[in-house]
Amino acid sequence: MKLIKGSYAGLVVALCLFSAGAVASDSGHGHAGHGAEHGMSGAACVGFGPQTPRDIDSLQGENKRAFAMAPSSREMNLCNIHFHKNAEHKAKAFSIYAGDGDGHGYESGYQCNISKELSKAELASTAKPVCKSEHGELKPGDTIEVHWVHSSCDVKPGKGLGSCLSEACANPDLRVETQVFTLVNDPGALDFNTLDYDGNVVNGFHQAKALPDNTGKPVEFTGSTTGPKYTEQACSPLQVTWSVRPQCAKVDINTVGKWCESNAFEEDHAHGVRKLVTNPRLLSKIR
Repeated sequence: MKLIKGSYAGLVVALCLFSAGAVASDSGHGHAGHGAEHGMSGAACVGFGPQTPRDIDSLQGENKRAFAMAPSSREMNLCNIHFHKNAEHKAKAFSIYAGDGDGHGYESGYQCNISKELSKAELASTAKPVCKSEHGELKPGDTIEVHWVHSSCDVKPGKGLGSCLSEACANPDLRVETQVFTLVNDPGALDFNTLDYDGNVVNGFHQAKALPDNTGKPVEFTGSTTGPKYTEQACSPLQVTWSVRPQCAKVDINTVGKWCESNAFEEDHAHGVRKLVTNPRLLSKIR
C-alpha cells in the first residue's frame, strides 16, 4: 500500500491535511452511503484507488487499482492514534445511522447498537466536559471509532499523520488498526489508556501497549484515508490497508477524557467522519 508519488513535502502536506480534515480531496465525509440516499449526487471520481470507509459486511468491490496489503502492524511502527465521533465504517454491530450531520463531518456516521441498551449508571453525566472542542464534547452513550495508524517508515509516534513518514521514507506502507467503542460512565469498563503508546517498543517497533483482541477477527481490505472532506466525487489519493474489528466494545469515558488532556499525539478532541462509500467502483473486493 504505497502513498501517492511526489515530493516528501507534498506528502506531508497531504497527510497533515488529512489529519486536520481540511482538503476537498482529503479525509472528507463522502457523499456516498446514506449521503446518496439523502439526495447527494454527482459523477464519481475516476482513476483513484479504492476508498474508505465502507460497510465491512459487504465483500463486493470493483475497483481495479490493486496494491499489496501492508505488513502486520506488529512489524510496523505506530505513528499516530486519533479517533472520530461516531463510526466511519458500518457493520452489523454499529449500524445505527446518526444522520446527515452538519456538513463538516460531525453528527454523522454510525452508532453502536449497544449504545441504545445502556443502564442509567452507564449514561450518568461526567463530572467535567470530555474532549471538548468547537464541535461539542463527548458524552456517555456516544460512539467513537479509534484509529491506530502504523507506518513502515523508521519513525516515532507524534502529532498528525505527517508523523508517519520522513524525508528518508516518503512512500511508506500504511496500516490502520480500527476499533469502534461505546462510551460509558463506568470505572469498571475498559481503560482507554491501556491502549495508548507511552513509549512502548516491542522488537524494535513502536507499538500500542495493547490492541483490542476480543471484538472479532478484523476485516482486512485495501482503501484510502478518511475524514470529512473526502466524498465519492473527491477521492483520497492515499493507499491504506485497513483492519476493522466487527464488534463494539465499551470504554470508560473518563479515561478517554484523561487521554485527551495529555498524549504523545497532541490529540484533544474527536474528528469528524467521512460518509460511507457505497459505489462498487470505488471499493476493493474483500477476500
